[in-house]
Amino acid sequence: MRRYQNVLWDSARWDGFAFRDGDIVISTPVRSGTTWMQTICALLVLGTPEFGRGLDELSPWLDSLMQPHASMVNDLETQRHRRFIKSHTPLDGLPFDARVSYVCVGRDPRDVGISFGNFTANMDPRAVQRAREAATGCPATDEISAYLSASQEESERDGFRRWILDDTPVADSGPSLRLTLHHLATFWDARDSANVILVHYDDLKADLPGEMRRLAQRLDITVPESAWPSLERAATFEEMQANAGRLVPESGLAIWRDERRFFNRGVSGQWRGVLADDDLREYAARAAELAAPDLLRWVHRSRLA
Repeated sequence: MRRYQNVLWDSARWDGFAFRDGDIVISTPVRSGTTWMQTICALLVLGTPEFGRGLDELSPWLDSLMQPHASMVNDLETQRHRRFIKSHTPLDGLPFDARVSYVCVGRDPRDVGISFGNFTANMDPRAVQRAREAATGCPATDEISAYLSASQEESERDGFRRWILDDTPVADSGPSLRLTLHHLATFWDARDSANVILVHYDDLKADLPGEMRRLAQRLDITVPESAWPSLERAATFEEMQANAGRLVPESGLAIWRDERRFFNRGVSGQWRGVLADDDLREYAARAAELAAPDLLRWVHRSRLA
């Protein structure tokens, strides 16, 4: 397996993890619908909008360097329901087990880049730094604060350009266009595997009930017909934003300036009005360098052929 490591996560935290039959790994690029897919999986697995615990306790981010690793593993070992675990590691960095379902969400990278700028603007760099130091025992460095502070001082357009032009090798990269497309490519190349599931963000927006039912079928989860209306309603953007306190990741670490803003807009096409024609041409050229044409057609146009 390839190791992916940066200041916020480390795929080595999967080493030695004991899978169970039926486990679900939700592995998405940052700002591509991770929390949305975690919520949907929680609703399908538990069969109710009442989770009883925060989402990040039910579905910990196992790669994260902001939470104590042993505590997350212990929480997962004590769970008796079907487990669904968050990751930002591409498929080639995860242990691959035929008993496990691997779910990836793809989103138009132009929306991902704009959303990432809003995401970093909502983070408290010092709180992130404190959480990482407490979780890992490593002395804090200025790297996290410098990175987030620089992001917060940029315009949306400048932040997007930096995001698309970042040429850091994927194994060492934080969120960038290069890492986003590489992550999707690892799933795209395995899309014919019975236990690999690709979902498009725009399909969730266009037909949430249909996509939830399709996912339930792929995961072999039976939902009583009478339960569907409440589950579908709980998975809408409006309901998730209203329940931000129990759904946002790392909710107990005070890293968000505004928890509701974590669910900022949730719309597709938010890059319109921000990016000029020159920016879009630069983006298209860069994307063509980084990903195969069939993957780009899917991620920009949604439905799998």
